[in-house]
Amino acid sequence: MSGDIASKDFGLPPRIVLEQVDSNTVAIVIKRKSRIIMADGRKIVAQAEKIQKSRPEVNVALKTTAPVCSKTKKFLTDEGIQVISADR
Repeated sequence: MSGDIASKDFGLPPRIVLEQVDSNTVAIVIKRKSRIIMADGRKIVAQAEKIQKSRPEVNVALKTTAPVCSKTKKFLTDEGIQVISADR
């Protein structure tokens, strides 16, 4: 059921890539080589809050090809955001 969905439906900028992972999960997709750090993590949480405000029943995940800092990974999981590793 994986497929891209429009980020503007959630009040996010069009450059944010969202993907429907399953019927209950929307993933924020980040394709880059540089590490995802805490500053990125805070932005991701803010984006996830907008998604959940629009559709409260949806779980939010981060799907990325980049390595995620361990502190940021813990921060995201504590905020209820699952981190999924994507294939390059």
